Amino acid sequence: MNVKQFDKRVIVTGGAGFIGSHLTDLLLEKGHHVTVIDNLNGGWMKNLKMAESHPHFRFVQADIRDKEALAGLFDGVDWVFHLAALADIVPSIEKPREYFETNVDGTFNVLEAAQKASVKRFLYAASSSCYGIPAQYPTPESAPVQPQYPYALTKYLGEQLVLHWAQVYKLPALCLRLFNVFGPRSRTTGVYGAVFGVFLAQKLHQKPFTVVGDGNQTRDFTYVADVVDAFYTAALSDLTNDFMNVGSFGHYSVNRLVELLGGPITYIPKRPGEPDCTFADVSKIQRVLGWKAKVSFEEGVGRILSRIDDFRDAPLWEPTSIQEATKTWFQYLK
Repeated sequence: MNVKQFDKRVIVTGGAGFIGSHLTDLLLEKGHHVTVIDNLNGGWMKNLKMAESHPHFRFVQADIRDKEALAGLFDGVDWVFHLAALADIVPSIEKPREYFETNVDGTFNVLEAAQKASVKRFLYAASSSCYGIPAQYPTPESAPVQPQYPYALTKYLGEQLVLHWAQVYKLPALCLRLFNVFGPRSRTTGVYGAVFGVFLAQKLHQKPFTVVGDGNQTRDFTYVADVVDAFYTAALSDLTNDFMNVGSFGHYSVNRLVELLGGPITYIPKRPGEPDCTFADVSKIQRVLGWKAKVSFEEGVGRILSRIDDFRDAPLWEPTSIQEATKTWFQYLK
């Protein structure tokens, strides 16, 4: 692996979001100049509190769907980390056009701007949701792509655009298929979905944890510091026109999460279209990039618990409100 020099000019789209803000902090710590592009629909300036005071940081409020708003921002840029996207399952079912316009058309706009500016590295935050309900665990990159809902589909289409730009236009690009990322600054507002935001708000309000199904379903929970380290490692490499999983090389039950958080449980119906297990085969990224997750699940949960007050403004979800919020899920994915 050929290590590049420091002091790069970098763009992070979606940099005010959960993963993007942690990546921004890391890049600034490593000595790079960082421009965050975010429309603040799913990101928050409070996530950039540390970055804002840094002399090498710049924030641009812009929407990636508006290619005119991106004009000139990529000139002289070395690296682009494209994390801007609409997330969540239910709203993607209800508003598929918005998801397509952001996750597909928006990715096209970012790619076009990056190609015109001759950027040297392009990293895309792909999603392991493209695997749908896998038949193989741990799930390798060769597993069939079978998205179950529009969010998964649009993220996969964005990945295909990135790989096509790498093939046709020789844009040096890599796609990282992220599994279940968790950590401080994870989304707490908006629609029901993010398990840590749901559970920590319930704990703060001394309410039972709403566990889906029997709680034996497992997830490849990967701590956010490890995920941004994977992005940085990928940026330093010469590898292009490829995709790979980013996971913890473990999987942990929701019941284990509740055990670590501590508190009573109430069970709610299992949801269609969700796998009983997510578990990444990370042998490829270990082999080609030498990357491996370092933070254990237990350590990561402990770090979040130490900052539980950060989740005090998260919405409080209870069985009745969850049932109402997820009715579209059951209607279309049954």
